[in-house]
Amino acid sequence: MIAPLAGYNRRIRDNLHLIFPDMAPDEIRRMQRAVPDNIGRSVIEMYSGAPFFARAEAASLHGPGLAAMAEAKAAGRPVVMVTGHFGNYLASRVALRARGFAVAGLYRPMTNRYFNAHYVAAMAQSGEPLFERGRQGMAAMLRFLRQGGMIGIVQDQHMKHAPVLSFFGHPAKTALSAAELALKYDALLIPSYATRKANGLDFDILVDAPIPTGSAEAMTQALNDHLEAHVRRHPEQWFWIHKRWK
Repeated sequence: MIAPLAGYNRRIRDNLHLIFPDMAPDEIRRMQRAVPDNIGRSVIEMYSGAPFFARAEAASLHGPGLAAMAEAKAAGRPVVMVTGHFGNYLASRVALRARGFAVAGLYRPMTNRYFNAHYVAAMAQSGEPLFERGRQGMAAMLRFLRQGGMIGIVQDQHMKHAPVLSFFGHPAKTALSAAELALKYDALLIPSYATRKANGLDFDILVDAPIPTGSAEAMTQALNDHLEAHVRRHPEQWFWIHKRWK
C-alpha cells in the first residue's frame, strides 16, 4: 500500500528498465510487489526483537569467511564486513553475534531526531557498539577498529563525491571507504549477505572469503561484483527503490 504512494513502484520500474531492458511487464509487476514486501519485512523485523533474533540466530551460517574471521579474532586483527541492502542485512550481525563475533554497526542518523532516537534504540538491539556517521562517531569507530574490532558497513548506495565504478555494467558512484579502512588498518575485507528464504522468515547467511588485497578501487569493484552476483540470483531481495545510478 505504501510503495505506490511513496513513488517506489516507479523507481523500481525505472531501475529494472535500465538494468534488465528485456524484462517482461508481468515480471516487473511481480517485482513491484516483491521488493516492497522484502523491505517491509526488514523494517518490521528491526522492531520485532526476540522473535527476529531467534530466526536470525538459527540461520544457516556458512562460507570460508567464518574461519578467516575466527583467525582474525584470535590474532586481534580488525575485520571490515561489507554487505548491501539485500535480504535483511541485520540478520548477519545477529547471527554472528550469537557465535561470538561482535560486529559493530555504522549508521546514518535520521533527520527527525525523535524518530532517530527510536530507530537507534531498535538498531542497538541487534548488537552494539553502534557508530553514527559523523566526526565523533567515525573517530570512535576508528579506535574500535584499531583495537582489533569488527565493523559492518552497508555499501551499495550512490555517494555524491565517490569515484565512478561499475555495477550491473553501468556507471555507479561507489564509496571506497570500506576498502580504504581495510588497507589502512590491515583489516580483512569480508563480504556477507543474508538471503531471505522462501518462507519469508528465515535466512541463509554467507560469510564469503576475504577480498584479495589490491587498490581501493579494485577491492571495491570486487565488492560491487559480489553483490551483483547475489542480486542476479535473488533480484527481488535487493532494494531497487534506491537511486543507485544517477
